[in-house]
Amino acid sequence: MPEHEAGGTPTVEVRDFLRRRREQIAQRWADEPLFRTVFTVSRDEAVEAGKVVVDALAEVADAGRVEDPDAAGFSGLREQLARMGAARSRAGLSTTQVSSELAALWPPMENLLVADMGEAPPERTRECASALGVLMGTLRLVAMQAALSEGQALIDRQRLQLLEVATPVIKLWDGIVAVPLIGTLDSARSQVVMETLLNAVVDQQARFAILDITGVPTVDSLVAQHLMKTVAAARLMGAECVVSGIRPAIAQTIVHLGLDLGTVKTRASLADALGHCLHELGANIVNAAPDGAGRR
Repeated sequence: MPEHEAGGTPTVEVRDFLRRRREQIAQRWADEPLFRTVFTVSRDEAVEAGKVVVDALAEVADAGRVEDPDAAGFSGLREQLARMGAARSRAGLSTTQVSSELAALWPPMENLLVADMGEAPPERTRECASALGVLMGTLRLVAMQAALSEGQALIDRQRLQLLEVATPVIKLWDGIVAVPLIGTLDSARSQVVMETLLNAVVDQQARFAILDITGVPTVDSLVAQHLMKTVAAARLMGAECVVSGIRPAIAQTIVHLGLDLGTVKTRASLADALGHCLHELGANIVNAAPDGAGRR
């Protein structure tokens, strides 16, 4: 009697084939570039990783969902596929090249399947090979989705890091910190400004926080609301927030939008804001006399 299950559906036979030839498939995959170059500690590591993939494929075939990338069997595999794709991307491979390496996993499986079903009618072998081919195509789709998702997550992390770098907090005086803002403000950056400033208020035990928007080209209603929320949050943390550098164009925009900044302390420049804060701290500010002045 042949090893394959007579009378079973193609997906059932594919499931049985995957379970029966799990070791052989994993051994052959271990020599393919995708596994060989990702799992470099030992060949056994690559073989074990291959077995995990084969087990997931068998689970998907058992559910009869070989065309469904959302099949439960793929859920536990996405993280591993994302790591593998990311590793190859870091090695300089494009998405197309990674997809080609995934496609290279198909021929070793097809050869094993044909040999495994040697006594089956040719039509049956073709049906099973077709079902397995569809399953492998779905695996490629899942892998590329995972890689793209991981790539987007990396972009988001890098964007957040850039926002943080572009939002420095400067200690101007004991109890006074400032955030000089340059460039366009959007909701994401405004949120980073708030978090960064509040953390600095706590770390520096600041009594005053200055938001200098001299370098901000424009302010819309959403950004203005974020700034007001930042002022209110700083006040709750025990710090007075002063907004400086409101240029005429921004002032006109704020008035045109009907925004009420009456509760927000504002100053024309960063120097004016610093002077206000120092005065509130009780410091005496004296203009330096010109050379020779006061000399007799």
